[in-house]
Amino acid sequence: MTRIGFVGVGRMGANMALRLYERGYPIAAVYDVRREAAESVAEATGAAVAASLADVTRASDVVFTVVTDDVAMDRIFAETGDSLLTGAKGKIFVNCATVSPRIHEMVEGRARAAGAQSLEGCMASSIPQARNGALFLMVAGERATYEGIEPILRELSSALVYCGATGRAAEIKAIVNMVMNANTAALAEGLGLGAALGLDLGELREILSKTGANSRVLETDGEDMQNREHSVFFSAAHAAKDSGIALDLAERAGLDLPLAKATLAQYRRLVEIGCGELDKSAIAELTFKDRKIKPITT
Repeated sequence: MTRIGFVGVGRMGANMALRLYERGYPIAAVYDVRREAAESVAEATGAAVAASLADVTRASDVVFTVVTDDVAMDRIFAETGDSLLTGAKGKIFVNCATVSPRIHEMVEGRARAAGAQSLEGCMASSIPQARNGALFLMVAGERATYEGIEPILRELSSALVYCGATGRAAEIKAIVNMVMNANTAALAEGLGLGAALGLDLGELREILSKTGANSRVLETDGEDMQNREHSVFFSAAHAAKDSGIALDLAERAGLDLPLAKATLAQYRRLVEIGCGELDKSAIAELTFKDRKIKPITT
């Protein structure tokens, strides 16, 4: 069986690793900057806790990376020092984080120079889908590489789309998250206005669901906004990052996107007041009258 490695075993990466393990794939090595996260996944899967990035590559045939941002991607695929590229000849990297298209292109170039292959595996889903093998995966890169590991990707996904050359999946994912974040902000304002007018929010949500105001966000976040339940599935910090990626792409394309800009400002405000690790639904705390949001303390 193909030996699988994971770099980044937070909420998404850990559940992807558990899913593949339960589907019979050997999880050879896991690595995370938070060693306790790696140890937890290793205990559940029998994987080794890698002491270095190079150790993950050495132990694995396919390495999934689920890291935070462009800086982290640049670090794990560094051209000097500890790097996944060490001894990477013949290995395949599947990079699942939402990062800029240019970083995916950079990683592809570095992987090729090392004799390896890389793919984007952008995810339009959340934690339960990662655990249950029901991710929506948008894949880009060399088609032959994609086809070679398609059976593994299908174990993780209920929908799998090949998007084309490297960078395309990241562009699409940025647009998906930009629209989702704007929908979330609009819903928060609608429910906030409803609350200020003294409306029954449960009834309001039901009415919204029967009209053109319906959305997937209403289903996933509406009740949480009403009840102030912001356990994280997709953090406000990630929402800010992803809307920022989309706006960078828009600027390069010569487009002005005022709704996306306003949404980004709201999420950046959440991050600035120490609430970036709350769920994106916490944007409602900025729109409901008389709510006083409290930052997470550790």
